[in-house]
Amino acid sequence: MKFYTTLLLSFLTVFCFAQQENTLQKPKADERVEILSIVFRLADSEEYSSERFKLYTDKIQSFYEPYQNHELIAFIKKLRNENGVGYDAVMSMAIHLDENLNPLIPFTDDIPDERWGKDNAVEFVRLLKKFYQESNSKQFFKENKKLYTEVSERFLPIYEHLDRSWYPKFYGKEPNENFIIVNGLGNGGGNYGPSINLSNGKRNVYAIMGTWKTDSLGMAEFTIGNYFPTLLHEFNHSFVNYLLQKNPEPFRANGEKIYKVVAGEMQNQAYADWETMVNEALVRAAVIKYMKDHHFSKEEVEKETNEQLNRGFIWIEDLLSELEQYDANRKKYPTLESYMPNLIKAYNRYADDINMYKEKLDAKRPKVVSMSEFPNGDQQVKSSLKQLTINFDRPLLGKGHSISFGEDRNAVPDLKKLTYSEDKKSIIIEWELKENKNYEFILTGLSFKSPEGISIKDYKISFKTQ
Repeated sequence: MKFYTTLLLSFLTVFCFAQQENTLQKPKADERVEILSIVFRLADSEEYSSERFKLYTDKIQSFYEPYQNHELIAFIKKLRNENGVGYDAVMSMAIHLDENLNPLIPFTDDIPDERWGKDNAVEFVRLLKKFYQESNSKQFFKENKKLYTEVSERFLPIYEHLDRSWYPKFYGKEPNENFIIVNGLGNGGGNYGPSINLSNGKRNVYAIMGTWKTDSLGMAEFTIGNYFPTLLHEFNHSFVNYLLQKNPEPFRANGEKIYKVVAGEMQNQAYADWETMVNEALVRAAVIKYMKDHHFSKEEVEKETNEQLNRGFIWIEDLLSELEQYDANRKKYPTLESYMPNLIKAYNRYADDINMYKEKLDAKRPKVVSMSEFPNGDQQVKSSLKQLTINFDRPLLGKGHSISFGEDRNAVPDLKKLTYSEDKKSIIIEWELKENKNYEFILTGLSFKSPEGISIKDYKISFKTQ
C-alpha cells in the first residue's frame, strides 16, 4: 500500500533509535501523496473519492474542476480499466517520485508496481508533471500549507501515544528501514503502507494515514481509538517484512495452502498472495502482543483478537502464543529472526489445521435462523409490507447496522429504520416497497456481530413483490 509530490515541506522523514532515546520524526503531509490522490479523485476512482474531510475535498473540487478533462485524467481512467491501477498502486507511485515528480529510482515493469508497467509509469509521470504545471498546483499547495500543518499537529497525540521503544526491545534489533508517517488528507478511510528501496541501499517504509473523522467544525479529528491501532500496526511492518523476504521458501507450501481457505477474506483487504497474508498475520499478532505488554484491558485485547479472526487470520491466537513463547525465552532467542525456524514449524501445523480453525470460528458466528414475515427468496411478497424481522440463533451486539447491495444497487429497498429486539436476537427493518420489483441486499459482519465481536457471515436476502 503506497504515495507523495512537489516543492514539498520536507522530503523523507528519517527514523533512528538513539542509545538513550528513541526518536521518530513527527508526521507530516506530503504533496506527492496529495497530488496523486487528487488526480485519481478527478478520474472518479472510488477509493480516492471520499468526502469525509469535506473542508479539504471541497477545496480540491473548487480548484481542480476546470481540469477534470485533462489528458492525464483520461489516461488514468484507461489505466484503471485496463490494468486495475488503484489503491496501493497509486500510493506506491507517489513515494517513488521526488519533489519535482521525477522517479527516485528507474522504473521497471514491477517498479513502482506491476499494475503500472514501465511504459505506463513513464507516460504517467510525463502527464502528471504537465498537469501539475497547467493546473498551477503549486498555488493549490501554497494556499493549503497551513491546513496541512494543522492536520499533522492534530495527529501528534496519536504519534506520541506510540511506545516506540517497545519495537526494538521486542524484535531484538533496530528496524531495517526508515519509517515515515504521512497524513493523507484526501484519502478518506484508506491507509497504505508502501515502501521503496533506494539506490543508496536504504529502504523507506511509509504509513500513509487516511483522514476519515472530523469534528463539529469539519476539521480533521484524530482519536486514539480510531487511529492509534492503524499506526501501531504499520510500524510493525518495518521490523517484520524483511524476515519473509530473506527466506520465503520454507513458508510457501503452507502459506499457499492456508491462502486457498481464506482467499476471499484476504482479497477483500487487497492481500493478493500468501506472502502478504503471512506478513500481515505476524504484524497483527504483534499488535496484540503490544497491547498485552502495555496492559490493555482484557476486553480490548479480545476485541482486537476477534477482529483479526473476522478478517480471516483464523490462526491468530496460536500465532500469538508463538510470539509469547519467543518473548519468554529471549536468552535462547535474542531476536525474532532467530525464532523463525519455530514459526516455520508452526505454519506446518496451521496449514494442517486450517479447516479446523475455520470450523471453530464458524461455530462462534451468529447465524440467521428465520425471517418472520416471509421466507428468504419468496417471489410473492406484498408490496404493502412495512417491515421485515430477521431472527438469529443468539444475541447480537446490538449496535449499528451494515447493509450492502449485491450486483444491483437499485435492488436495495427504501430502508427507513433498523432496530434490535429487546433480547437482541432479532433485527427489525422498516421499509417502503414497490410493486412487482425484485429486491436484494446483504447483511454484513461489519456491524452485525456477537457481543464478543465475532461477525456474521454475509447473508444475502432476496425476494420479489407482487
